[in-house]
Amino acid sequence: MKMKQIAALVAMAFPLAVVAQDSAVLPQIQVTAQKLDETSYTVDKGRTATPLSISLRDTPQSVSVITQQRIEDQGLQTVTDVVNNVTGVSVNQYETHRAGFTARGFDIDNLQIDGVPTSWEQAWSSGEVIGSLALYERVEVVRGATGLMTGAGNPSAAINLVRKRATSKDLTGSAEIGIGRWNERRAQVDVSTGLNAAGTVRARVIGEVQRSDSWSKLRENKSNTYYATVEADLAPRTVLSAGLSRQKDDPKGPMWGGLPAWYTDGSKPGWDVSKTSSADWTRWETEYENAFANLEHGFDNGWKLRASYSRGDRKADSALLYLSGLPDRVTGLGMAAFAGSYKVSTKQDDFSLHASGPFELAGRKHEAAIGYAHSKQKFHTQSRAADYGSAYPPVGDFNNWDGTKYPEPVWGPLAFYEANVTKQDAVYGVARFSLSDPLKAIIGARVTNYDKSGTSAWVPPYRMKYDHELTPYAGLVYDINENLSTYVSYTDIFQMQNRRDKAGAMLDPIVGKSTEAGVKGEFFDGRLNASFAVFKIKQDNLAQEVDLVDRDGDGPLAPEAYYRAAKGAKTDGFEFEVSGELARGWNATAGYSQFSGKEANGSEINTVYPRKLFRVFTTYRLDALTVGGGVNWEGRTYTLDPAAPANTNGRIEQDAFALVNLMARYDINQHLSAQLNVNNLFDKQHFGMFSAYGAITYAAPRSVSASLKYRF
Repeated sequence: MKMKQIAALVAMAFPLAVVAQDSAVLPQIQVTAQKLDETSYTVDKGRTATPLSISLRDTPQSVSVITQQRIEDQGLQTVTDVVNNVTGVSVNQYETHRAGFTARGFDIDNLQIDGVPTSWEQAWSSGEVIGSLALYERVEVVRGATGLMTGAGNPSAAINLVRKRATSKDLTGSAEIGIGRWNERRAQVDVSTGLNAAGTVRARVIGEVQRSDSWSKLRENKSNTYYATVEADLAPRTVLSAGLSRQKDDPKGPMWGGLPAWYTDGSKPGWDVSKTSSADWTRWETEYENAFANLEHGFDNGWKLRASYSRGDRKADSALLYLSGLPDRVTGLGMAAFAGSYKVSTKQDDFSLHASGPFELAGRKHEAAIGYAHSKQKFHTQSRAADYGSAYPPVGDFNNWDGTKYPEPVWGPLAFYEANVTKQDAVYGVARFSLSDPLKAIIGARVTNYDKSGTSAWVPPYRMKYDHELTPYAGLVYDINENLSTYVSYTDIFQMQNRRDKAGAMLDPIVGKSTEAGVKGEFFDGRLNASFAVFKIKQDNLAQEVDLVDRDGDGPLAPEAYYRAAKGAKTDGFEFEVSGELARGWNATAGYSQFSGKEANGSEINTVYPRKLFRVFTTYRLDALTVGGGVNWEGRTYTLDPAAPANTNGRIEQDAFALVNLMARYDINQHLSAQLNVNNLFDKQHFGMFSAYGAITYAAPRSVSASLKYRF
């Protein structure tokens, strides 16, 4: 990247923050940290990148935070809504109820809840991406390799959902009702209170119910979310917290796969966004229960010790219809049907011990954190065979597809399909050394034992076991002045691969190496954060097929492929972001990201993921009225469909597009407010995703929602 480009982008990222800093009146920004979290678009500290509780400015990686205030202003309701509005992160919405998240050219492998990674199998989604935000105070996103905190995964990003806590000693809360397009109805209650006179025992209860139809025909959504948590001050420096949450989604008419991108003659259909390939009997129930307990104690010397345990139980049960092939332009004939039904269960147990605090060395004060983390996940899925008698009923004319007329099969009994068990045990340590007043160094490492074994109805049993996998972390932060810092960091992450060499030995894990350098700014006592970063990510040890090997001579097993480790994909790019309060009553966030990525052979990677993203949203408060708006812009994306008609170039493409969103809120009195949100104001038709197999999925057209909220 040319230095002139970097200089120009730095100039774009920081002047607004500097001008606002110079023109503000200081008494207007003297607020507490708690108030900052409640009303701003930024936070003062985060712990997703490292186990140290340090400011965003002092963290040598790119960090974005979606605060509660921004969640409310934009009317964000699901995890997918958040990802669609974060700098440098995109959603790969390949079906109505399944999606992947991506950053810097790579898939994001897990979500965190209060820093605990909860991995999921994208192919066996159990509602992760449509999970409600009702439980969470904010969402923190750290981009780049995050192996120090997450263990195994891709060098993309970590998404940390931070739960709401029971901190209020008095009775406080809110009740909200909302309506929207496609017959949306929503109600939410959030109540906190002390349970004794002294307020040393506190509770919080949240409930949300939502019902709606969809822009996609036949689709209906029903979800219920409940959460209860208790905190108790066992001693002046000892706090015990525990809680239980349950989220259940029961959608009808979900699409499995997408719409065909071609007619057989090579022309493109141009379907209406309401077009579906589903049937009215299809369903995809998902349920997630999570129980947790944390015990934290503070010592006189400033150190803190925390023990935590969580138990997650994800379930899914589906009955689905998949249509494949290409229809004739005139007759609509040519599509084939496949029905599938699957029951999925994922149970995960996590336990951790963590200690952090200050220490002195060579006459200077430093910080350190050490910990142990254990995770065990059991995944199990079963399937039901679809019985249509002698043959599947014909799909008929897909141009005039009517999903109410295609019959549901008779489902057979549940039969084993796939199962695996994944265990991770890790110890980690990190220290933040004060080398001088302006210079800090963060040095850390994680050592992980990883063991995954599994089998399925169609592959033999396997096991991937690696001991003492080392994940380093290093960063330098230099304070230029009281507002600006510059930093450089290196970290990596590993990913298992079920591939063997010619001798039969398992290949080493893929290692994603992430290097980043940038400038960060913190203004108005932390109420406004700005950052600019350049990054480079490389993968090593990626399995490449070499040839076939006959492992049992003339035995019953057929020859199988063997692999060698090679250089994998690499990406490089830059990002900048400004987020927080620019002036009293004026909140804003703006971020731009860009990357380029290639495989080891020089071909571009994941071209369906947008290389360029721009996100901006801002609100301004005028007495009782708050108005706001924003734009989400994505650059051009494309893919090549190998199954495209021969008279085409096989290219499915989406031009760059922008979605405009607006909001307005009026405080009727100090307790009651009314809010209006408009998403995709200009009704821009765009894909949620298109795949290399000729399937497309449309994203939401224009929608309007209104809500009424009472606070007490």
